[in-house]
Amino acid sequence: MTIYTLPELPYDYAALEPHISGKIMELHHDKHHATYVAGANTAVENIKAAREAGDLSKINQLSKDLAFNLGGHTNHTMFWQNLSPNGGDEPEGELLEAIKDSFGSFANFQKHFTAVALGIQGSGWAVLAYDTLAGKLNVFQMFDHQANIPSFIVPLFMVDMWEHAFYLDYLNVKADYLKAIWNIANWEDVAARLARAQEHAAKLILG
Repeated sequence: MTIYTLPELPYDYAALEPHISGKIMELHHDKHHATYVAGANTAVENIKAAREAGDLSKINQLSKDLAFNLGGHTNHTMFWQNLSPNGGDEPEGELLEAIKDSFGSFANFQKHFTAVALGIQGSGWAVLAYDTLAGKLNVFQMFDHQANIPSFIVPLFMVDMWEHAFYLDYLNVKADYLKAIWNIANWEDVAARLARAQEHAAKLILG
């Protein structure tokens, strides 16, 4: 049974050059992302088989396998959409106002986000998210693909800080990779995600 499928990139492999090479995009999407999709489908099958066999002795590990691989799938799907060959500059409208309200300025947000991203120990993601309870934006580290994000937090903008995302282009100089990301950040996509998150939060509060 195939539940999860690999989405196509919304642009050509080389569309984000010179900021991210076509070679990295091809490997990242066709190999790494595809592996997480396959892993998530396998985990679902294994959990189903264990349940049907009445043997749940390994359910904790199987659940972790699903969380890791499904996280890798969903995060990468969002990451591709968060980037655009027509991106960059500063956001506008309500997104910019929300950033100013939460961080003071766009420059402050960039510094905060960059510090969080560069401070990740091991593998993970840097995440700009909307806190549906506070009605504010915040920045988090996500460990691996699935850990450290609180409940009721909606990711809006994610940057992959696993080495496979940048090593061919930037080696171990993560700061240069982050600088490049700002040139291809798709703020229109982030703004749309914020609007949906705010609408969803209102429904949760108002019922």
